[in-house]
Amino acid sequence: MGKIILGFRQFILRGNAVDLTVGIVIGAAFGALVSSLVADILTPILASLTKTTDFSKLVWLLNGSEIKYGNFLNVLISFVIVSFAVYFFVVVPVTKFTRKKDEISAPTSEEIILLQDIRDTLKNR
Repeated sequence: MGKIILGFRQFILRGNAVDLTVGIVIGAAFGALVSSLVADILTPILASLTKTTDFSKLVWLLNGSEIKYGNFLNVLISFVIVSFAVYFFVVVPVTKFTRKKDEISAPTSEEIILLQDIRDTLKNR
């Protein structure tokens, strides 16, 4: 039993599991924040434009079945907001970071330095 606990402790302290856990918790909190923004602020504004009291309860009746397009629009707006946030706060910075990392040139090898010296010597003749 002690080996299992020790192994689990080493796994947790490696960093990846902790980073993943923090990311999931922050992601869940951000999702709740965006859902509240959409349900409590954005869709009531849209509902007032359409003279509807509760945008999320808009439905189409089709042969006795309800198509809840208001709730779908809430989820769609939330998805778009989260997608923009992930793109602008994760994808763009990571892309810039990796691009800068790639731009840093590797140290020139001795062979290249010798070839450049030979080239320069031949130019000067």
